[in-house]
Amino acid sequence: MNKDRSDNHSDISHLTDEQFNVTQEKGTEAPFTGNYLHNKESGAYLCVCCGNRLFNSITKFDSGTGWPSFYDMDTDESVTIESDHSQGMVRDEVLCGDCGAHLGHVFSDGPAPTGLRYCINSLSLNFESDD
Repeated sequence: MNKDRSDNHSDISHLTDEQFNVTQEKGTEAPFTGNYLHNKESGAYLCVCCGNRLFNSITKFDSGTGWPSFYDMDTDESVTIESDHSQGMVRDEVLCGDCGAHLGHVFSDGPAPTGLRYCINSLSLNFESDD
């Protein structure tokens, strides 16, 4: 059963319960289970809530962590970063730059040229192929 989603500022009634948990309640999908972990198609990754373009497939890499990883966002406005002090850790949370949906976290152990690893839940994404 879907949770009441009427208080959110964007229309998220289309989300599954799992997508709602990740994007609205800051949940995390189990590692190595996401639909886009092994996706190697050329295209763009979009916010599952609002359709905002977040990441380009060119910046996707295999981090071995179990979640889709990117070394850069699509544009400077694609995502925002906030400090996350949950679960006894201090991390940098990645949010959709348009609707504020929780996407994952960013770490400073990624490849060149940015040195960043945007570790993103597949459940927070849609994929739009270049084909």
